[in-house]
Amino acid sequence: MRPRIELVLAFLGLTAGLIGAYIYGLHSAPQAPAFNPAANPYAKGIYAEGIVESYQNNGENINIYPEVAGTIVEVPVREGQFVQRGTILLRMDDSVQRATAEQQKSQAEAAQAMLEELRAEPRQETFEVSKAQLTYARAQLKNAEDELQKQETSYQLEPKSVSKFTLDDAINAVKVAAANLKVVEKQYDLTRAGAWIYDIRSQEKTCQADEKAYLSSSALLAKYTIKAPADGTVLAIQASVGSYVAPQGTYDTYTQGSDPVIVMGASEEYVSVRGYIDEILIHRLALGPQMRAQMFIRGTNISVPLEYVRVQPYVSPKIELSNQRLERVDVRVLPVIFRFARPQNVGVYPGQLVDVYVAEK
Repeated sequence: MRPRIELVLAFLGLTAGLIGAYIYGLHSAPQAPAFNPAANPYAKGIYAEGIVESYQNNGENINIYPEVAGTIVEVPVREGQFVQRGTILLRMDDSVQRATAEQQKSQAEAAQAMLEELRAEPRQETFEVSKAQLTYARAQLKNAEDELQKQETSYQLEPKSVSKFTLDDAINAVKVAAANLKVVEKQYDLTRAGAWIYDIRSQEKTCQADEKAYLSSSALLAKYTIKAPADGTVLAIQASVGSYVAPQGTYDTYTQGSDPVIVMGASEEYVSVRGYIDEILIHRLALGPQMRAQMFIRGTNISVPLEYVRVQPYVSPKIELSNQRLERVDVRVLPVIFRFARPQNVGVYPGQLVDVYVAEK
């Protein structure tokens, strides 16, 4: 009985194995690709992954960072809007810096008023007081001299009529009045001369320092308003009213990194493509205006001929596309920049990845 059961189980196992092998050997029909990959249009062509950028003579897109930190209170522009140079893009809270600038302005004005006061010396009223003091001192001297003359005349007529003590007092009174007159005369000359030249120079330097402090504070105040550095289109506004921004940019919630507050494109007529050529293929490029290339927009059958613009002569790691600082293989690429007229039948935007084929030399 037992051998018969084992035989049945073996037969069932063999049957299950055959059925599994049959099912495993069945091949389901492959799904059609979402879009056909771009075909090489050249007999010998080099493939490069490219990224669309705004067209300009150098650099990439215009990345705008604030020079000061603060909270945004107004964003008067919108994404996709064409703006001219000097257009206000956003304003930050500048209440503290504005108060500081106004304080330094008042200090500069006070220093200037003090300088004008020194230059205007002597003040007429002060000069009149000094003149009156001089007249009074002369009168005191004249009165003391007259009194001394009376005492001396009386003493000469009758020595006993004037005591030696009274005569000495009269002589000392003349000396005191004469010394006081000299002091008043010097004070009069000092008043008439006006402010000391060194006081004026010191105040001039104080005025200059206060004025420069005010100008510096005003210049810093202007940094709280960000304006368009050139004509172009606002591509991205990556902060809203109430957001805190710093010179490092604005915090991106999704990537947890820092991004520019505003990204602008410099040209509307043309768009550029930055293609990255693997360093081992650089020697096969026909560098210069004779370079031919085509761009393929992913998800479509549209190809666009490209016009050579320039080569950025610096081979760098391919972190622009992978966004990885460390890679298993150190892939280095040469950026080649092309341009093309913006197509009317399909949307092409900066930041879009495209396929680029470059003809070999």
